[in-house]
Amino acid sequence: MAHAPRSTLSAPDIRRQPVSVTRQMAASLPNLRAIAQRNGLKIHHLGAGYPHPEATDPRTFLAHKAAYFEHLRIREGVNDPAALPEYLREAYAYTDTLGPRGPRESFASVYGADWNIHIDPSRLIPTVGATGGISLVCSLFERPGKPVAYITDAPTYAGFLARAMLNRHAAVFSVEMDSEGPIPSRVREQIRAARAAGYFVPFYYSVPDGHNPAGFSFSDARRRAVLEVVAEEGILILEDAPYLYINYADANARPRPFVSLAPERTIHLFTGSKIGFPGPRVGFIFSDAVLEIEGGTSVPITDLLLTEASADLLFQNPEALRGFEALLHDDAMQLRRSLWPVANEKLKIYRDNRSIVLDALQSELGAYPESFSWTHPEAGFFTVFTFHNPAVSTNAEFIARLVSHYGVVAIPMYDFYPADARTRNPRAGLDQLRLSFCFSESVGAQRRSDLREAVAAFGRAARIESGVAAA
Repeated sequence: MAHAPRSTLSAPDIRRQPVSVTRQMAASLPNLRAIAQRNGLKIHHLGAGYPHPEATDPRTFLAHKAAYFEHLRIREGVNDPAALPEYLREAYAYTDTLGPRGPRESFASVYGADWNIHIDPSRLIPTVGATGGISLVCSLFERPGKPVAYITDAPTYAGFLARAMLNRHAAVFSVEMDSEGPIPSRVREQIRAARAAGYFVPFYYSVPDGHNPAGFSFSDARRRAVLEVVAEEGILILEDAPYLYINYADANARPRPFVSLAPERTIHLFTGSKIGFPGPRVGFIFSDAVLEIEGGTSVPITDLLLTEASADLLFQNPEALRGFEALLHDDAMQLRRSLWPVANEKLKIYRDNRSIVLDALQSELGAYPESFSWTHPEAGFFTVFTFHNPAVSTNAEFIARLVSHYGVVAIPMYDFYPADARTRNPRAGLDQLRLSFCFSESVGAQRRSDLREAVAAFGRAARIESGVAAA
């Protein structure tokens, strides 16, 4: 039977976006894994940036959430078993774009106390994780339809690049970093270069704590220097903060987030994916910034972002928000004074994993400082490993060989560099790998053993590929 010819819809204004290296890796991994297994190799995971199963076991949380929901029922004074409590009706009904007020009030109190900021619950906008927040902020500044330039780091979070470059009128102007953070003079230069090229520059985007993918946190002095530049240049900071609580520094040594230093200059993105659970996708946008809009009117930026949220996701998930509210209460159903007790339970896993990986890297490769180096992250999930041998290129072929020849899964850094950074330096990221210590498919003693094996396999691969050890 003959089939009718397939019709093709013409959409000339839509660009095909490049697939990120992490997506490419996920697609190619099954075939590479099969090759490795045929070669008798065990697969070692140093690539995935996922929360660890031991830190995200939902069973205790589900019991706590059920107890909290019962607490809400009792607090409402509902005694008739057939009556529907208001909290339950609300949790499974349409709700306002701001979601239930209770979770926002609880979060504002606890988060504000932890980071020394006053948060007005009416200025908290629920988002679908921090990624949803990125999309809302970009949409707000893209709405006028004029060319827009985003300032960000080189390297930067691949999810931000993917969203930013969906707009054909947008450009990314990236800023080189050193061991303390973005170079302030380059932030200023890139803002001015973008404006000279005819772009509107709304903000500088970054992940200052546990930077993904750079594997370090900005110093306090560098944060203040960057704030001085953006204030003088009249732009905002879009602060992505997934790892604020995944922090290994002593409490008195943790730098304050941008939103704590300058809430009127910062759009802050919170996600519950790391401190809570990744599946529910609970997040919030918060800012005290005010924008002057058409006609000279000044309005809180959260008013404008709420309009974007209403158009993008009219109804939030109230059950997920109520579940997150349960996490903000202790076993006695009292509002927590801090989220650090929750974080510390998760940090038991991540701090252990971090120590295993960093100690094993030192044991395997510390004797070759002229050939290798790596970051020592004070927050987050990643360390960035650098090859100093210019003959080593961490391209797609190298990544495939790591899996097929050594059984090691890692993520190359080159895809995290914006296009302008790779124009300035065609070798950008081609000497680096992002190594993750957050995830494994095993738990307990087996997790520790698997991580040590993974770094041992990686160390062997690094030595061979760099020519400092015989095959």
